[in-house]
Amino acid sequence: MRIVMQPARRSEKVVNKHYEDTIAKPVVFDEHDHLLEPHVIVQLKELFPGGAAQMWGVVPGKKNVNVARIKKMSPGDWVFFTGDNKVYFGGTIALMWHSRPLAEHLWDTDDNGSTWEYMYALSGTRGFDIPISEVRQLLGWKQTRNIMGISVLDDEDSDALQTLLTLDAAPAATTPLDPQQEQAAVDAFDGDLERKAQSAQRGEQAALKRRLLPGSTGECALCGRTLPGTFLIGAHIKKRAFCNDTEKRDLANIAMLACTFGCDAVYEHGYVAVGPEGTLRVSPLAADLPEVAAYIEEKLAGRTVSWWNDSREPYYQWHRTHTFKDVPPA
Repeated sequence: MRIVMQPARRSEKVVNKHYEDTIAKPVVFDEHDHLLEPHVIVQLKELFPGGAAQMWGVVPGKKNVNVARIKKMSPGDWVFFTGDNKVYFGGTIALMWHSRPLAEHLWDTDDNGSTWEYMYALSGTRGFDIPISEVRQLLGWKQTRNIMGISVLDDEDSDALQTLLTLDAAPAATTPLDPQQEQAAVDAFDGDLERKAQSAQRGEQAALKRRLLPGSTGECALCGRTLPGTFLIGAHIKKRAFCNDTEKRDLANIAMLACTFGCDAVYEHGYVAVGPEGTLRVSPLAADLPEVAAYIEEKLAGRTVSWWNDSREPYYQWHRTHTFKDVPPA
């Protein structure tokens, strides 16, 4: 999964109109099938059985400068919309195609007579509110660097952002497996290094768990069930990789006990979050996963988390803004 940065400042009137027309209000396929190739319509309807999808597009650019960048994009990649000094929206590229007629119909043309004809549909979209300065710092960019045109991040930067924001895969058109890439991944595998990393992680987890679980049983901070320690883990409220040294040493507040029956997973993947005063919040996107939604409804919905306090609130707040799967902005 690579990550694409899509500049789209909603403070600009034209950009905001495009967003309202084809993101806030998904495009209905049957109303535009005369403008699309038959195979594109077939794929869209397979990927989006509801008959509509959020769409965006890219202009070719001066001397087709954007075309080479677009060729690096693939279905299954994540795309982030940036503008006004933040990342505010994102999702998986479900399908890509080229259609000047549809782009002109949806968005007209710019002052140069170009249109956003290199199009893509998005699935699994969600809202964000991440300052672009935080992205710059994470990726080691200069603080003056701006995202001026569509760009595809390299694997290292993509992995870093994926870890920061807990990105999940969403429906996308399948792409053929590249045998050379698969072999390169196998060649790069080093079992000894992996075992060392796993050993260090297990050691830290054991120390954290001892701090949180002095006895043989404990209470899951999210669902409130008292369970044997075997089924509880020391879960970081804020991802450890993004804690500073002081936060890592704040053992009394940085982590909580979470059960392995489901609470750790739904929290880690952002389907629940803990709000101020401990009120448990449920992501509206959980409804797309019936088994996840059923677990949350049975074990978590309506609960107030007793583990919450003022000292832990900054860590819960970080999780709400970085990991919690919020709805896309209207």
